[in-house]
Amino acid sequence: MNTHNESRSLRLQSNTSTSFNLPENSKLGLRDQICEMVSSSITSGVLSSDKRLPSCRELAQQLEVSRNTVFAAYNRLIDLGLLVSRNRSGYFIASETQSVLMLNRDSGLGVEPEKNRGPSPVQFEPSGLIPVLNPLNWTSYPFPFIYNQIDPTLFPVESWRECSRLALSRTQKPAWMDDSVESDSPQLIQQLRQRLLTYRGIYAEQDEILITLGTQNALFIIGTVFSNKDKIIAIEDPGYPGAQNAFKLSGNSFVGVAVDQDGLDVSSIPENCQLVFTTPSHQFPTMVTMSESRRKQLLEASVAQDFLIIEDDYEAEMNYFDSRSRSLRSFDQNNRVIYVGSLSKTVSPGIRLGFMVAHRDIIERARTIRGVMMRHPPTIIQETVALFFRLGYYDAHLRNLQRRYKKRWQVMNHAISTHLSMLEQTQNKGGTSFWLRGPEGFNARDLADRLRDKGVLIDIGETFYLSHDTRSFRLGFAFVTMQKLEEGIIIIAEEVKQLLG
Repeated sequence: MNTHNESRSLRLQSNTSTSFNLPENSKLGLRDQICEMVSSSITSGVLSSDKRLPSCRELAQQLEVSRNTVFAAYNRLIDLGLLVSRNRSGYFIASETQSVLMLNRDSGLGVEPEKNRGPSPVQFEPSGLIPVLNPLNWTSYPFPFIYNQIDPTLFPVESWRECSRLALSRTQKPAWMDDSVESDSPQLIQQLRQRLLTYRGIYAEQDEILITLGTQNALFIIGTVFSNKDKIIAIEDPGYPGAQNAFKLSGNSFVGVAVDQDGLDVSSIPENCQLVFTTPSHQFPTMVTMSESRRKQLLEASVAQDFLIIEDDYEAEMNYFDSRSRSLRSFDQNNRVIYVGSLSKTVSPGIRLGFMVAHRDIIERARTIRGVMMRHPPTIIQETVALFFRLGYYDAHLRNLQRRYKKRWQVMNHAISTHLSMLEQTQNKGGTSFWLRGPEGFNARDLADRLRDKGVLIDIGETFYLSHDTRSFRLGFAFVTMQKLEEGIIIIAEEVKQLLG
């Protein structure tokens, strides 16, 4: 079979004799190439409304691809509203599609948007915030080794649909139709206490838990609660850029603290800190796990130096080869830890649901601040998630993720050890990414630029540093299929070898 970048001729034999070609030198997968070809043909007027397309079998034969690929492309076009499927008749161009697309083209809405843009009415000073560097079309790349993206094929769609249907039932309607006046779903709070917090060794009362729109929202709220310009926030260096942005935007100053093989270096925490932000389960981005002795040392320092700890416990569930490390909050006897969790890594980033656990006085202040921003996160989502937990779907989904990601971790670890042994690899016990560092003079940004031209995306390390570093990069594997993992690592290795000479 020819590669997907080769041009293949397509003759639509059903109601048209016009020839089409798949895009040449495209970085898109075959499914998306077919989608692009059809949508472009509609926009240009080559394919008119109600025109019948070849069957999946016909098109697969003409393009020398599998029927499943064509089937996936057609269904994607149906989801986009460009095609319709008619029972026993085949696939047709949606009747209203061409007129809408042509109208957008002629009006400048879809083809040359820059012509409709005038100068900005305001001028902004540089924000100092760290932007997201990945391209918006990252899913079109064959090897997107970037973090924070989960494999959508692993999501239990049918289970979620059932929970959504139940949440929308008449008996459940009062739980989300009424204004809950800044309170959260009691059902969700109960499930978090029973399912997630117990799992992490945390006991919390209802008034010690606040639902947020993910971790990022929680960090901004915490930063606002503690917006004391006289005291600083200590964060890991390298560390989570989202935390830096949240604290900066909420008016706080922060300082970096070094990270070693045991996690955040407690001895490097400066005086005059009011908060210390850490990711102990899998340090972001190096992936090292904070040892139990280091956790106890940090808690002791929090009392001695009078600061609070923000524990971002992301990916705590993804330990594959070791017993779970206890959360910092589970060791805390002095109400020093503000615990932050999220469902983005286990359920979906799009659900935008997280939570924080802290002393009730902190939660009360945080709830007031959240109320100014949005009163409360969408209660319909809260009720759906509560049912997802209560009916056992979350536990089943988590076990499936752990099993699948463990296999991918093993393949990645072997491929990196085999093909990228010239780089330094941080040892980790799980998670969904690997942290690598090149020798002196190695530039990860140059590597990223070269790899992008080959359809490979990586996260460059300098994004995560307050100090300067050009040698590190991260490889996230959750979105890349098992079949492509080693192939992608081999491509990376070839470019690394060229850069190293």
